[in-house]
Amino acid sequence: MPAAENKIKTYFLGDACLCWSLGRSISRPASLRVLCAYQRLKENKELAGLGVLDFVPSYTALAVHAAPGTDWRAVRRIVDGCFASIPPDGAALTGAAVRHVLPVSYTGEDLPRVAQLTGLTEEEVIERHAAAEYMVAMIGFRPHFPYLLGMDKKLMAPRLDSPRFKVPAGAVAIGGEQTGVYPEESPGGWNILGMTDPGLLKAINPGDIVIFRRTR
Repeated sequence: MPAAENKIKTYFLGDACLCWSLGRSISRPASLRVLCAYQRLKENKELAGLGVLDFVPSYTALAVHAAPGTDWRAVRRIVDGCFASIPPDGAALTGAAVRHVLPVSYTGEDLPRVAQLTGLTEEEVIERHAAAEYMVAMIGFRPHFPYLLGMDKKLMAPRLDSPRFKVPAGAVAIGGEQTGVYPEESPGGWNILGMTDPGLLKAINPGDIVIFRRTR
C-alpha cells in the first residue's frame, strides 16, 4: 500500500462525532483496517467510560459518536493507538465471522443489462455473483442495507441512468463495483439481479460474511 494511503485524517461531524478517515478510494485493505478497529474498539470499556456511545464503520472511515462533554483527547489517544496497531493490509480481524446464507432467485429485470455491459452471458453473471463470499463492509443508505466486499470485478456495471422511484424490498443489486441488498422499498439506481428475503438482513452486522445461494 502506498505511503499516502497509510495516512489517517480525523475530522469532526458536529460536536459529538469524530471520524477517522483512511482515504476516499474503496479498497479491501482499507475496509479491513476499519472493520478491525471497529471490532476492537466497540469492546473497549475505557472508551465507554469516557462517554463513547457508538461506532459506525464505512468503507474507508470510522465514525465515533460520544456524549456531550467527552474528553476527545483521551478518545483520540485510544483510537489512534488502535489504528497504529493494525497491519496496513488489515489482516488482523479477530474471532470467527458470523455467516449468513441468503437464498436468491436470480430473475432480476436488470440481469440482461448487466450481461450486455460486462460481455458475459446471463448464466455467467449469476454464477460469478453467487460464487463469491462477501464481507459486510458497512451498513448504510437504509437501515440494514449491507454494502458487500468481494464482488467479482468482471461484474462491475454502472448504475442506471435514471434511478427507479421504487426498488422492491429484498432486491439483490449491483452498482458500479458494489453489491448489496435493499432492505425495504425505496428509490434506487442499482442493477437488480434477483430477490431474497429482506427479513434476513436484520441479523447482519459489519464484519459478517454473506453468501448468496441460488434458488433459481
